[in-house]
Amino acid sequence: MNVLVVLPTYNEAENIVLLLPKLLELPVDICVVDDGSPDGTGALADEWAARERRIRVVHRSGKLGLGTAYIAGFRTALAAGYDAALTMDADFSHNPKYIPSMLTKIAEADLVIGSRYVCGGEVRYPWHRRMLSKISNFVARLLLGYTAHDCTAGFRLYRSTVLRTMPLDRIFSNGYSFLTETMWHVQRGGFRIAEVPIIFEDRVRGQSKISSREIYRGMTTVFRLFLRRLRGRTE
Repeated sequence: MNVLVVLPTYNEAENIVLLLPKLLELPVDICVVDDGSPDGTGALADEWAARERRIRVVHRSGKLGLGTAYIAGFRTALAAGYDAALTMDADFSHNPKYIPSMLTKIAEADLVIGSRYVCGGEVRYPWHRRMLSKISNFVARLLLGYTAHDCTAGFRLYRSTVLRTMPLDRIFSNGYSFLTETMWHVQRGGFRIAEVPIIFEDRVRGQSKISSREIYRGMTTVFRLFLRRLRGRTE
């Protein structure tokens, strides 16, 4: 299976030079989607791409949001004929060591989630963020009927057949709420979802991109989709 890792970045210069070598040890190609990072992340990615044909870089004009960065990566994967696209954070919260397990699991699924909330999974960041994450997952599963234990995770491996069915031009959410909305389309499409346990680490280098605004957007996305569910809409 030809897999493209979609790696959104914004001010991740400290991490990108450590992460890319780890990913190159795996049977995957890499697409860095950089939002005009002031710290030079995009330039560093270009240097790596010049030396390594398995790396490509998409440069964007500014901080346009996580959701549109994922879409840019998905479009790149589909246009180049990849069988699957894997999304992950660039700050080592999602450790590349779990990717082989995800690649194995995709043989029996259409979407594989690197999950914090299945047996063997764990979250290692401050208690208030753990509580917020658990509440977000509980509310999404309750109101939207999601079957995945970790439905807000960004560590995901999508088959291209799934991505082709998604209305990428019409997905309303941006930021981290994009993850909740794409899960909506995956589950409503009847695709097989599997989870593999991961230990989610808090970042060591750089600044977190999660803000109170992102949290608000995430909750409004859940309630917007809940209303769609009540109305029986599937698109």
